[in-house]
Amino acid sequence: MSFTSDGSRWSDVYLAAGARGVSACGDFLAATALALALQQAGAGGVAVSGLLLAAALPLAVLAPVTGRIADRVDSRKLLIVAGIGQAAVCTALAFAEHSLVIIALVAVLASGLAVTQPTLAALLPAMVRREDLAKASGINQTAGLIGMLIAPALAGVLVGQFGVRVPLLLDAVSYLSLVVAGLLIRTRRAPAARPGAAVPVSWRLRDDRLVAVMVGAIAAVVAGVGAINVIEVFFIRATLGASTTVFGLVSGTWTAGMLAGALLFGRLGRRWTQPGRLVRISLLLAGATCAAVLAGAGVWHALLLVPLWFAGGLCNGGINVFTSVVMAQRVPAAARGRAFAAMGAAVQGAGMVGYLVGGPLVDHFAPRPLVAAAGLAGLVAVAVCLPVVRRAEREIGPSPQVEPRHAQPAGDSVGP
Repeated sequence: MSFTSDGSRWSDVYLAAGARGVSACGDFLAATALALALQQAGAGGVAVSGLLLAAALPLAVLAPVTGRIADRVDSRKLLIVAGIGQAAVCTALAFAEHSLVIIALVAVLASGLAVTQPTLAALLPAMVRREDLAKASGINQTAGLIGMLIAPALAGVLVGQFGVRVPLLLDAVSYLSLVVAGLLIRTRRAPAARPGAAVPVSWRLRDDRLVAVMVGAIAAVVAGVGAINVIEVFFIRATLGASTTVFGLVSGTWTAGMLAGALLFGRLGRRWTQPGRLVRISLLLAGATCAAVLAGAGVWHALLLVPLWFAGGLCNGGINVFTSVVMAQRVPAAARGRAFAAMGAAVQGAGMVGYLVGGPLVDHFAPRPLVAAAGLAGLVAVAVCLPVVRRAEREIGPSPQVEPRHAQPAGDSVGP
């Protein structure tokens, strides 16, 4: 089924959201702690970009496999097994010392994430009625963003006081929330959980022009602005002279904006129902995030980034809500795991372009002009993709997944 035919299961929505929030806090806690540890140890941009690549590569490369796994294996089993595995890997990461071992373990950790992300994303539409999807998506995004909001500031404090081990051990504990969610959530996907369910449908990203254009456009913007994820720590810490605590607080403002965006655009999603319009708005919001990054290159104090990063995050939150709604509306229910994995792979792959470019550049150029270049590159990508999106919006007909009008339908990180 595309959406539940009974009443929306809000208890399941909140359980899934809680698991996402706790695990997201652990994810960003570990990522920020490791980036700060590398920077404090004197590692250059190549080392930081290598760490980010290790975290992103499995999500891009394994998407064809993990998407099929999410569609064909009982979602409960996936969450339990992946949660236990990620907790074990993160525990080992807390005691690893060699940089190559750390990078390898980060890659293994990301492989588990490549399974749990599409599993949870595809599970959400099955929990609610069609008209409740935007609200459920907003709740899910909000919980994850609260975890992400807490993590950078917490990492800055913990690394300064205890070093990198304590944040990583907390991350290991956070993954057990996936196990709890797997045991308690009643909604389940995959043939093993639905006796008599049909064989998974054949689906490819290019089968739906609007979805394909949306994924390509967002990925293009991420490829343009993605280098900011490598440059940011050097810009804030070295150029602006901020402490690790201030770095964590400034980084957290982007996530605070995403939280506000998830709440705001989650409500607006109940009014804006046309997928083509949602795709166009998503691209315009992506342009606004890039504009915030470009403006950030001109600040002379780290705290002046707070309103800019908040505004960029606000638009980023809208992108997340609207793209998730479009995917849920237009992709067959049995293929949603593959669809969300494919989108994640495209965005992660595009982000790796930024990592590959940003790492070497930050070792040879000052961070400030690189921040400006990242924002400008993202704006150029928006300008190039916008006509393509508008043409797809005009050409595409109603989706076969769109239900009659009386059932009104109910939305990734672009910036730092």
